[in-house]
Amino acid sequence: MDGFCQPHGASAGYFSSYPSDPESFWYVIHARSKHEAKIEAALQHKGLEIFLPRVTVRSRRQDRRLFLNIPLFPGYLFVQTILDPFAYHEIIKLPGVVRLLGTHGHPRPLPPGQVDAIKAVVESDRPYYPWNYLGVGKQVRILEGPLAGTTGIILQRREKKRRLVVEVEMFRRSVAVELEDEAVELYS
Repeated sequence: MDGFCQPHGASAGYFSSYPSDPESFWYVIHARSKHEAKIEAALQHKGLEIFLPRVTVRSRRQDRRLFLNIPLFPGYLFVQTILDPFAYHEIIKLPGVVRLLGTHGHPRPLPPGQVDAIKAVVESDRPYYPWNYLGVGKQVRILEGPLAGTTGIILQRREKKRRLVVEVEMFRRSVAVELEDEAVELYS
Protein backbone atom coordinates (compact mmCIF):
# COMPACT_ATOMS: atom_id res chain seq x y z
CA MET A 1 0.00 0.00 0.00
CA ASP A 2 1.36 3.39 -0.94
CA GLY A 3 1.28 5.90 1.90
CA PHE A 4 3.00 9.17 2.44
CA CYS A 5 6.14 8.86 4.53
CA GLN A 6 4.85 6.10 6.72
CA PRO A 7 7.93 4.42 8.14
CA HIS A 8 5.72 2.13 10.28
CA GLY A 9 4.24 -0.59 8.09
CA ALA A 10 4.37 1.30 4.80
CA SER A 11 6.23 0.18 1.73
CA ALA A 12 9.75 1.52 2.22
CA GLY A 13 10.62 4.37 -0.08
CA TYR A 14 7.18 5.08 -1.52
CA PHE A 15 5.19 8.19 -0.78
CA SER A 16 2.22 10.08 -2.02
CA SER A 17 2.40 13.84 -1.97
CA TYR A 18 -1.29 14.60 -1.34
CA PRO A 19 -1.20 18.02 -3.08
CA SER A 20 -4.45 19.07 -1.39
CA ASP A 21 -2.96 18.51 2.09
CA PRO A 22 -2.43 21.93 3.74
CA GLU A 23 0.88 20.68 5.19
CA SER A 24 2.20 19.82 1.72
CA PHE A 25 4.54 22.49 0.31
CA TRP A 26 6.73 22.98 -2.76
CA TYR A 27 10.49 22.73 -2.24
CA VAL A 28 13.34 23.32 -4.67
CA ILE A 29 15.80 20.50 -5.33
CA HIS A 30 19.30 21.55 -6.42
CA ALA A 31 20.55 18.84 -8.78
CA ARG A 32 23.86 18.04 -10.38
CA SER A 33 24.20 19.16 -13.97
CA LYS A 34 22.19 17.02 -16.43
CA HIS A 35 20.57 14.93 -13.63
CA GLU A 36 17.20 16.72 -13.48
CA ALA A 37 15.30 14.17 -15.62
CA LYS A 38 16.70 11.18 -13.70
CA ILE A 39 15.68 12.72 -10.38
CA GLU A 40 12.26 13.61 -11.80
CA ALA A 41 11.66 10.00 -12.90
CA ALA A 42 12.89 8.52 -9.60
CA LEU A 43 10.68 10.76 -7.47
CA GLN A 44 7.64 10.26 -9.71
CA HIS A 45 8.18 6.51 -9.35
CA LYS A 46 8.04 7.00 -5.57
CA GLY A 47 4.70 8.82 -5.91
CA LEU A 48 5.78 12.43 -5.37
CA GLU A 49 4.49 15.33 -7.42
CA ILE A 50 7.44 16.77 -9.34
CA PHE A 51 7.56 19.82 -11.57
CA LEU A 52 10.46 20.21 -13.98
CA PRO A 53 9.61 23.13 -16.28
CA ARG A 54 11.19 22.78 -19.70
CA VAL A 55 11.76 25.05 -22.65
CA THR A 56 12.44 24.13 -26.27
CA VAL A 57 15.61 25.70 -27.66
CA ARG A 58 17.57 25.30 -30.85
CA SER A 59 20.79 23.32 -30.54
CA ARG A 60 24.04 25.23 -30.83
CA ARG A 61 25.63 22.53 -32.95
CA GLN A 62 26.84 23.81 -36.28
CA ASP A 63 26.60 20.56 -38.23
CA ARG A 64 22.83 20.03 -37.72
CA ARG A 65 19.77 21.82 -36.46
CA LEU A 66 18.06 20.20 -33.51
CA PHE A 67 15.45 21.41 -31.09
CA LEU A 68 16.14 20.36 -27.53
CA ASN A 69 13.73 20.23 -24.61
CA ILE A 70 15.91 21.49 -21.72
CA PRO A 71 15.11 22.53 -18.14
CA LEU A 72 13.94 26.13 -17.81
CA PHE A 73 16.02 26.38 -14.62
CA PRO A 74 19.07 24.15 -15.22
CA GLY A 75 20.07 22.33 -12.06
CA TYR A 76 16.74 22.84 -10.28
CA LEU A 77 13.38 21.09 -10.04
CA PHE A 78 10.41 21.36 -7.71
CA VAL A 79 8.91 18.71 -5.42
CA GLN A 80 5.65 18.94 -3.48
CA THR A 81 5.67 17.03 -0.22
CA ILE A 82 5.22 17.08 3.52
CA LEU A 83 8.90 17.29 4.37
CA ASP A 84 9.37 15.10 7.42
CA PRO A 85 12.77 13.49 8.14
CA PHE A 86 11.84 10.32 6.21
CA ALA A 87 10.84 12.27 3.09
CA TYR A 88 13.93 14.48 3.36
CA HIS A 89 16.28 11.49 3.44
CA GLU A 90 14.44 9.69 0.61
CA ILE A 91 14.92 12.78 -1.58
CA ILE A 92 18.45 13.72 -0.59
CA LYS A 93 19.89 10.20 -1.02
CA LEU A 94 18.96 10.01 -4.70
CA PRO A 95 21.93 10.09 -7.10
CA GLY A 96 22.33 13.57 -8.53
CA VAL A 97 20.56 15.45 -5.72
CA VAL A 98 22.87 18.09 -4.23
CA ARG A 99 20.52 19.56 -1.62
CA LEU A 100 17.14 21.09 -0.95
CA LEU A 101 17.30 24.89 -1.07
CA GLY A 102 16.76 26.78 2.15
CA THR A 103 18.42 29.00 4.67
CA HIS A 104 21.07 28.14 7.27
CA GLY A 105 21.16 24.52 6.11
CA HIS A 106 17.42 23.94 6.58
CA PRO A 107 15.11 23.36 3.58
CA ARG A 108 12.51 26.10 3.19
CA PRO A 109 9.28 25.81 1.23
CA LEU A 110 8.58 28.21 -1.61
CA PRO A 111 6.08 30.99 -0.96
CA PRO A 112 2.55 29.91 -1.94
CA GLY A 113 1.72 30.53 -5.57
CA GLN A 114 5.25 30.64 -7.01
CA VAL A 115 5.09 27.19 -8.64
CA ASP A 116 1.54 27.90 -9.83
CA ALA A 117 2.81 31.09 -11.51
CA ILE A 118 5.61 29.18 -13.27
CA LYS A 119 3.13 26.48 -14.34
CA ALA A 120 0.83 29.15 -15.76
CA VAL A 121 3.67 30.55 -17.88
CA VAL A 122 4.74 27.11 -19.12
CA GLU A 123 1.17 26.04 -19.93
CA SER A 124 0.27 29.28 -21.71
CA ASP A 125 0.59 29.66 -25.46
CA ARG A 126 2.90 32.66 -25.02
CA PRO A 127 6.60 32.22 -25.80
CA TYR A 128 8.88 32.04 -22.76
CA TYR A 129 12.60 31.60 -22.27
CA PRO A 130 15.17 31.63 -19.44
CA TRP A 131 16.41 35.03 -18.30
CA ASN A 132 19.33 35.91 -16.06
CA TYR A 133 18.39 37.41 -12.72
CA LEU A 134 19.55 41.01 -12.91
CA GLY A 135 19.50 42.23 -9.32
CA VAL A 136 20.88 45.39 -7.79
CA GLY A 137 24.66 45.14 -7.37
CA LYS A 138 25.13 42.66 -10.24
CA GLN A 139 27.82 43.37 -12.81
CA VAL A 140 26.50 43.50 -16.39
CA ARG A 141 27.84 44.05 -19.90
CA ILE A 142 25.98 46.52 -22.11
CA LEU A 143 24.98 44.93 -25.42
CA GLU A 144 23.61 47.80 -27.49
CA GLY A 145 24.01 51.49 -28.10
CA PRO A 146 27.08 53.72 -27.82
CA LEU A 147 28.21 51.95 -24.62
CA ALA A 148 28.09 48.43 -26.15
CA GLY A 149 30.81 46.22 -24.67
CA THR A 150 31.18 48.37 -21.54
CA THR A 151 30.62 46.79 -18.14
CA GLY A 152 28.76 48.37 -15.27
CA ILE A 153 26.92 47.67 -12.03
CA ILE A 154 23.15 47.76 -11.60
CA LEU A 155 22.34 50.56 -9.16
CA GLN A 156 18.55 50.29 -9.17
CA ARG A 157 15.62 48.76 -11.01
CA ARG A 158 12.73 50.82 -12.28
CA GLU A 159 10.02 48.21 -12.58
CA LYS A 160 7.29 50.45 -13.99
CA LYS A 161 9.46 51.32 -16.99
CA ARG A 162 11.21 47.92 -17.06
CA ARG A 163 14.54 49.70 -17.00
CA LEU A 164 17.81 49.33 -15.15
CA VAL A 165 20.06 52.13 -13.99
CA VAL A 166 23.61 50.97 -14.66
CA GLU A 167 26.70 52.71 -13.32
CA VAL A 168 29.54 52.77 -15.85
CA GLU A 169 32.95 53.73 -14.53
CA MET A 170 35.07 55.77 -16.93
CA PHE A 171 38.45 57.29 -16.02
CA ARG A 172 37.62 57.19 -12.28
CA ARG A 173 34.31 58.96 -12.87
CA SER A 174 30.87 57.38 -13.05
CA VAL A 175 27.86 58.00 -15.19
CA ALA A 176 24.44 56.46 -14.60
CA VAL A 177 22.73 55.27 -17.77
CA GLU A 178 19.13 54.13 -17.97
CA LEU A 179 18.83 50.97 -20.09
CA GLU A 180 16.18 48.38 -20.85
CA ASP A 181 16.58 44.87 -19.41
CA GLU A 182 17.26 43.47 -22.87
CA ALA A 183 20.18 45.83 -23.45
CA VAL A 184 22.41 44.13 -20.87
CA GLU A 185 23.65 40.66 -19.99
CA LEU A 186 25.04 39.31 -16.75
CA TYR A 187 28.83 39.65 -16.69
CA SER A 188 30.98 37.37 -14.58
